[in-house]
Amino acid sequence: MNSFLIGLQFLTRIHLVRQTVWTAEDFGRSTRFFPLVGLVLGICYALAAWLLLYVLGMRSLTAALLLILPLLLTGGLHADGFMDTADGVFSGRERARKLEIMKDSRVGAFGVVSFVMLMFVQFALLSDMAPLLLVPALFVMPIIGRLAMVLAVACFPYAREDGMGKTFADMADRSTVVIAALTTAVLVLPWGMLATFALVLGTLFVLFFCRTMTNILGGVTGDVYGAATVLTETLVLAIFSLASSYPNVWGILWK
Repeated sequence: MNSFLIGLQFLTRIHLVRQTVWTAEDFGRSTRFFPLVGLVLGICYALAAWLLLYVLGMRSLTAALLLILPLLLTGGLHADGFMDTADGVFSGRERARKLEIMKDSRVGAFGVVSFVMLMFVQFALLSDMAPLLLVPALFVMPIIGRLAMVLAVACFPYAREDGMGKTFADMADRSTVVIAALTTAVLVLPWGMLATFALVLGTLFVLFFCRTMTNILGGVTGDVYGAATVLTETLVLAIFSLASSYPNVWGILWK
């Protein structure tokens, strides 16, 4: 329970209990509970979508408000990692310099442009999604996204000799992946074949993405963890949004 609360406090701005004393073991062990952190976020996102669509009837503002909510609840943690990763990877420098750029607290042009483009894509996906699919998509999206983070932590080498992300990497083992995967399956699979399809593709994508980052950077970093989460969540939205264009297909997959 303590490790879960630490993970919730670290990855979100939701503080059920204020944790002031952390050990490296508790901090690292929280990785296995990341999908449960995604569950908390998924409940918040799905509830917000339901209120906006079915209670307030604010269809025109729903997509915009649902873009803002994850940034508020996560404090922009993963978005910052995505921007830092873009700055480093697209800099065209040698490996060591890319890692230095990613560690810089200042955001560069590549990061800003990449993030703006990502927001445009997510806005379009949310706007085009069938209302019936919006609530389940936003529920499973952060759960699958946090499983992606677990896979990035546990399955790939850390690129630096030290850093906050290394604490996660050092503590993550096979049991971490098994627990996180089983938790994710229990939470996602009951939502039907479409959610299952998103889970499978999301898993394949993050493995491919982190392998690519490992080839470029010599491993992954905390920023790459954030980028993997954000991009996997965007893929989940894309799957549900594309399914909205084929109601006969998603009607079958929904069962």
